[in-house]
Amino acid sequence: MDKKVLILCTGNSCRSIIAEALINAKLDGISSDSSGVKASGRVNPNAKELLIKKGIWSDSYHSKTIDTVIDNKYDLVVTVCDHANETCPMFPQAVKVIHVGFEDPDGKGFDAFEDTYAEIEEVLLPKVIEALA
Repeated sequence: MDKKVLILCTGNSCRSIIAEALINAKLDGISSDSSGVKASGRVNPNAKELLIKKGIWSDSYHSKTIDTVIDNKYDLVVTVCDHANETCPMFPQAVKVIHVGFEDPDGKGFDAFEDTYAEIEEVLLPKVIEALA
């Protein structure tokens, strides 16, 4: 299938990084990048620890601003927080955009990150497959 997905969030430190890693690890023929409309510049330590525990961490995952990916060609853009959904930029190439919101685990305990991971896996992955069909 060879489809490209961009996961867009506000800070690009938790939800979007987790979603990027899950798509890259679990969806054959689909690759993902993530970015933030106001990137924090760091990956949340709990998000990184969780992805390491799940065996899907890559050192290539880092917090990126939208300008680093805006010229890339994507088949699908997914906003995972309300702020990113409201401020999602227009992409040079026409691209399908969907919103699948998740509560931000930032500032909460490790359990909240595990819950977010499970929710992204159960809710987001099927929606990405459906949107790209």
